[in-house]
Amino acid sequence: MKKFVSFVIVCGMFFVNASTLFAQEVASGGGLSEFHNALKEKFVQGGVPWMTPILILLIIGLAIAIERIIYLNMATTNTDKLLKKIEDALETGGIEAAKEVCRSTRGPVASIFYQGFERYEEGIDMVEKSIVSYGGVQMGKLENGMVWLQLFIALAPSLGFLGTVVGMVQAFDDIAKAGDISPTIVAEGMMVALLTTIFGLIVAMILQVFYNYLLNKISSLVNNMEDSSISIMDIVIKYKAKN
Repeated sequence: MKKFVSFVIVCGMFFVNASTLFAQEVASGGGLSEFHNALKEKFVQGGVPWMTPILILLIIGLAIAIERIIYLNMATTNTDKLLKKIEDALETGGIEAAKEVCRSTRGPVASIFYQGFERYEEGIDMVEKSIVSYGGVQMGKLENGMVWLQLFIALAPSLGFLGTVVGMVQAFDDIAKAGDISPTIVAEGMMVALLTTIFGLIVAMILQVFYNYLLNKISSLVNNMEDSSISIMDIVIKYKAKN
C-alpha cells in the first residue's frame, strides 16, 4: 500500500510539472500537433490553479482504478476447478492435502477455504464461522480504494463549478474596471470560466465508467465467493461423514 501511495504522489507531481511545461510550450508556440496545442491552450485558459487540481484527481483516480482492475483480475479464480482439486485432495491426502491446494492457489476464495480447513479440528460449526468471518475480511480488501474513487467523482465537478464561479466573478470585475458591458469582455470571461466545469465533468465521467466497472467486478467476485463457500461446506460435511 505504501508503494502504491508513493506511486500516486509521483504521478501527481509529474503531471503538475507537465502542466507547467504545457503552458510554456503554448506560450512559445512549440511544434506539437494542433490537437495537443488546442488542448493545452484550453487547459491554460481555464486557469492552471483550478485545472491542475482536477487533473491531479484524474491521475490519482486512474491510478487507483488501474490498480483495482489488476488486483481484481488477479483475485479471479476458477472456483469449479479449485473445488474439484480440493475434493480430490481430501480423498487422497486428507485435510493437509486440501490445505496445500489452497496455499498454492491465488485469490481470496482459496484463502477463505484455507482458513476453514485450519479450524477443521474444532468442528464443522467453527469451519463455517471461520469461512464467513474471513469472507468478510476478503470483501473489505476487494472494495479497498472504492471510497476514494467515489470521492473524486463527486469532487472533480465541484472543483470545476468553483473555478467557474471564481471565473465569473473575475469577468464581472473586468467589466467593472472597463466601465462598459462589452460583449467581448463578457464572452471571453464566461468562456474561460466554463472551461473548468467542462473539464471537471469530463473527469467525473471517465472515473464513473471505471467505478461502475469495478463495482460490477466486485459484485461478481462476491457472488462467486458466496456460492463457492456453500459448495466447500458441502464437501467438508461429506468428508466428515466418511471419516
